[in-house]
Amino acid sequence: MKNSIFLLFFLLLASSININSQWVQVNIGIGNLSVASLAENGVSIFAGAYGVYKSSNSGTSWIQTSLNNQWVYSLAINGNTVFAGTYLNGVYLSTDNGTVWTQTSLNNISVWSLAVNGSYVFAGTDSNGVYLSSNSGTSWIQTSLNNQNVWALAITGNNIFAGTGYCEKITCSGRVYLSTNNGTSWIQTFLNQYTKSLALTGNNIFAGTFHQPPFGVYLSTDNGSSWAQTSLNNRNVISLTTNGSNIFAGTSQNGVYISNNNGENWLQRNEGLGNQTIFSLCIFNNYIFAGTYGNGVYRRPLGELVGFQPVSNEIPNNYSLSQNYPNPFNPVTNVKFQIPKSGIVSLKIYDALGREIKILVNEQLSHGTYEADWNASNYPSGVYYYKLTAGDFTDAKKMVLIK
Repeated sequence: MKNSIFLLFFLLLASSININSQWVQVNIGIGNLSVASLAENGVSIFAGAYGVYKSSNSGTSWIQTSLNNQWVYSLAINGNTVFAGTYLNGVYLSTDNGTVWTQTSLNNISVWSLAVNGSYVFAGTDSNGVYLSSNSGTSWIQTSLNNQNVWALAITGNNIFAGTGYCEKITCSGRVYLSTNNGTSWIQTFLNQYTKSLALTGNNIFAGTFHQPPFGVYLSTDNGSSWAQTSLNNRNVISLTTNGSNIFAGTSQNGVYISNNNGENWLQRNEGLGNQTIFSLCIFNNYIFAGTYGNGVYRRPLGELVGFQPVSNEIPNNYSLSQNYPNPFNPVTNVKFQIPKSGIVSLKIYDALGREIKILVNEQLSHGTYEADWNASNYPSGVYYYKLTAGDFTDAKKMVLIK
């Protein structure tokens, strides 16, 4: 009897661990639609499918908005204003967080991609290049990039990047273009690949390429003047999103890959998801969301993939770095730290000789308490140090790995 009770407890515990460490389908209200785009505004997350869906509870349930009778391929958000790019019917906008929608004057074209920078809205279209609105969608002009399928747009400062691609029979081609003057003129960068997605983090520009070998994820650190193919080099990459030095890539029939070091190394993370086609990715409220082909939306706690997660958003009195636990450890340990104000935070691991061996955190964080895990399974037993840097605060502590 005792053995049966123990076995039941063990199975329940194992089941709980499995559920809490994988992707989970969150389809209440949206069903198994194909979800081409995802976007968030800090309050709600929106999904572009057959119509626009909205969730105000981190994807637990979805409601269909009044834009409900056509395919929505792209979304972009600026505060409470939501832009939706549709198939054949141009751009719609909502100024009340998705309750009421109005078709803009760009109204007779398919819009594959959208990007917003203040009152400037860029629309990447089917065979007609990039259109620009300088008044939040009221009126539009066609830019000089005017004869391309524009699948992806990304903005950093005054730089606007456009990813293009076109196939004719079995031959495909594409480019990444750059404008530094709000689309008045464009220059071709040195990436000559069918580009389906773009993402930016710091000075890094990532391009997800498609159809045309050698496809995969490319990286530029000099505004597109040069590109290097990352080690994710044998997958069709449809979607990209970033979180600090963490890059997520959604692929065709191979699920999600993640890099924790700016694209240097990649790991497939499909637990609970399988090798699905991932049309869209979005990070919201400490979750990462994946819009799939024919299976709706999946989500997963961000902390499971990036190695750190927020514990509390209450404002601490001061900076602090706790002793890791357990210590000694084998092979995983946890580090807790507190920051009283937002800023760039780094948490790094060093070996006994002072060499940096692992970056756990290196990005802009809001005030609060955080935890970071380090899995040292690939490192030998010994003494290691971890160092927190945030604002003017620096602290370091010792930990011991015993195998």
